[in-house]
Amino acid sequence: MERFVLTDAQWAKMEPHCLGKPTDPGRSGKDNRLFIEAVLWIVRTGSPWRDLPASFGNWNTVFKRYRDWVKADVFVRLFEACSEEPDMEYAMVDATIVKVHRHGQGAKGGPQSQAIGRSKGGLTTKILALTDALGNLVRFALLPGHRFDTVGVEPLIEGVSFGGLIADKAFDSNAIIADLDARGAKIVISQHPRRAKPIPIDDEVYKWRHLIENFFCKLKEFKRIAMRADKTDTSFTAMIYLAAAVIHSR
Repeated sequence: MERFVLTDAQWAKMEPHCLGKPTDPGRSGKDNRLFIEAVLWIVRTGSPWRDLPASFGNWNTVFKRYRDWVKADVFVRLFEACSEEPDMEYAMVDATIVKVHRHGQGAKGGPQSQAIGRSKGGLTTKILALTDALGNLVRFALLPGHRFDTVGVEPLIEGVSFGGLIADKAFDSNAIIADLDARGAKIVISQHPRRAKPIPIDDEVYKWRHLIENFFCKLKEFKRIAMRADKTDTSFTAMIYLAAAVIHSR
């Protein structure tokens, strides 16, 4: 039997949000916990679906079920179920680049129809994340690898309340500064050398930024995320949500 990931405590949080519970109409899932373990095996190892061990069931059946859950936003709900109340005294924003494996290419409409772009590293996707003051994921967005980090910040923080924003100088943007000023939020963004009038920041608070970097390190322990092998943004997004759910509830 393959090594499993979920603890009983994690499964207790996830179980009520799975499809195919005995109380649901229609077909019941034979073993939802085993199915989630099968998806986690794919996410952890970075293997193709065809290489899924037989102990998890027929790979094609598991894959089709995975796509059904993706379309029903189940993995978002699993993430939310495993997330504690965020500490929004401060929020942190940062981005990380992941290479796109050749298996992640070929979606209908071409790379331009997905968050895939060509940068110095070849075809890449950027994961732009917003975490709380403890480095726990709150939201994320996918961008083509060649897009500037600042492009996705406005929709990422829309409707989210926080006391201050911590970020590196890649996010030193007049538009972002103006938004934070309008919110009355504290600005803890490393200043770009080109800024004519640097804004003083709290250097001690800025040191907390390592927490969001730690989150990305934990996320990239899952090989299917460290190198994108999913053709569609929806599948890749679901895998990030599932990995983040496990990270949150460790």
